[in-house]
Amino acid sequence: MRTVIFDLDGTLADTSGDLLEAANVCFRGLGHGDVLTTETDRGTAVRGARAMLTQGFERLGQPFDQSDIDRQFPILLEAYGGDISSRTTIYPGAREAVSRLRDAGYKVGICTNKPEGLAEQLMTALEFRDAFDSLVGADTFPVRKPDPLPFIQAVKRAGGDPARAVLVGDTQTDRDTSTNAGAPSILVTFGPGAFDVASLKPEALMDHFDDLDQIVARLIA
Repeated sequence: MRTVIFDLDGTLADTSGDLLEAANVCFRGLGHGDVLTTETDRGTAVRGARAMLTQGFERLGQPFDQSDIDRQFPILLEAYGGDISSRTTIYPGAREAVSRLRDAGYKVGICTNKPEGLAEQLMTALEFRDAFDSLVGADTFPVRKPDPLPFIQAVKRAGGDPARAVLVGDTQTDRDTSTNAGAPSILVTFGPGAFDVASLKPEALMDHFDDLDQIVARLIA
């Protein structure tokens, strides 16, 4: 069965606003106020909690080490879980594209480096979870992307064949995951990473979800 697996943050949805707010909860708790902004740090947000905390501490210009990150990490996750979707938006055309794939007989799933519980919570809050046949998160298995196992298992859990699957993502991690799995990748050009995804040489680039059907059909005929 042909299968399309999607990354979540920066691919299906712009989650940067809620992620950055959760990080700023940490910095406010330390007496610094809001340190990160959506104008400057959206790309950092989709790289995860530890990347945001590191960026914030670096911006403060004060000495810090890994223990400071480790102390704030659970605080950030708790804050994010408490306000996970109020600033998050699904990218234009994503819902319709996933629906078209399903109608055409594809299996669809999610493979994200967001913790599985938070990913389930977010997709449910966005009323989008039921559109997907599988969801694999950062902690579903002992390894995470770019290890190929989460992608392969997302395909299998969706009822698909890893030999006839494609990964849609937005970062180097997604590109490396697809390479490690021996699968083609489609990288979106509208994610918040603010870098040239074409330089990663994916099998295809996608400017809008309206283009997904044709691209997928070409890559996994």
